[in-house]
Amino acid sequence: MQLQLNGRHALVCGASQGIGRAAAHELALLGADVTVLARNAETLAEVVEALPRTHAAQTHAFIAADVAEHDTLRRKVEGTASAAPIHILINNTGGPPGGPARSAAIDAFTDAFQRHLLANHVLLQAVLPGMRDAGFGRVVNVISTSVKEPIRNLGVSNTIRGAVASWAKTLSAELGPFGITVNNVLPGYTRTQRLEQIIADRVAATGKTAQEIEQTMLASVPVGRFASAEEVAAAIAFLASPAAGYVNGVSLAVDGGRMQSI
Repeated sequence: MQLQLNGRHALVCGASQGIGRAAAHELALLGADVTVLARNAETLAEVVEALPRTHAAQTHAFIAADVAEHDTLRRKVEGTASAAPIHILINNTGGPPGGPARSAAIDAFTDAFQRHLLANHVLLQAVLPGMRDAGFGRVVNVISTSVKEPIRNLGVSNTIRGAVASWAKTLSAELGPFGITVNNVLPGYTRTQRLEQIIADRVAATGKTAQEIEQTMLASVPVGRFASAEEVAAAIAFLASPAAGYVNGVSLAVDGGRMQSI
């Protein structure tokens, strides 16, 4: 199986922690040059220092940017891509706050739309010329199982994640002829700060203990445990590899079998 990414350049968003950081690590292990993107430059410098280097020519870097500031984001990523074309784009951004859709403020929807769908689109347009020139591109969006089965009390997230999934499916048809695939990874319950926040929100809303909330969540997961960030990152890395060249336009659940739909 051809998994090696030597000579390829990957941009991984939300890479200061959790799934993004784990994905950057896996892509580096496969030989890719990795640029990590998030807001905190100091943390990103530490991430870059810790990334594996599997061959002498491999280099890693970071971009400190807020994905909601689109003009700055575009300028910084285009500058990086002009120096070293980007072949792999991992779109990964922390989810919106919880709560029912019916009571969500309009600003909550517009902010999430800016940080997810529109930021993804800005990034795609910034890196697309390099992908087309290379005849090779991988776009992997880290979204949520909610695109197939909406999750209670995540009204804004359910809505915006669904929009990203539709955007990705549309692009998969448009970009496939150029050797560029567009896929989604749908993490289930994964041990990240996002999961900790969801559990805390449910504790506050129900008065139950964190242990009780976790037990209820795990009762719906056939494998009986939460995922690690590294397990989700492995799926991301596969979709970014040459081996996944004929996998296009899919939403791959990494959820321990929790979803009931096919």
